[in-house]
Amino acid sequence: MQTVTVSEKGQVVIPVQIRRRLGIAPGCQLNFHLEGQVIHVEMKRQLAPSKAEDGFGMLVCKLPGKRRLTDFDVALAMREASDDRA
Repeated sequence: MQTVTVSEKGQVVIPVQIRRRLGIAPGCQLNFHLEGQVIHVEMKRQLAPSKAEDGFGMLVCKLPGKRRLTDFDVALAMREASDDRA
């Protein structure tokens, strides 16, 4: 058994050996149950890791011509949007 310290925000770090054994990763959800003075924690569901390419095709540009992500300048678009409002 390992002892961990509760932060001021009520957060604890789950020891790495337990995270690895149970497959707990960022985004996993945990259920907490209180039984007297005992806290039970169980995984609600395990999320499959996602990759950037899983989102391929989600964003579509309907403007004519071929466009690439490198063609889009966020700062320029924000300036143009603020100019349009003026």
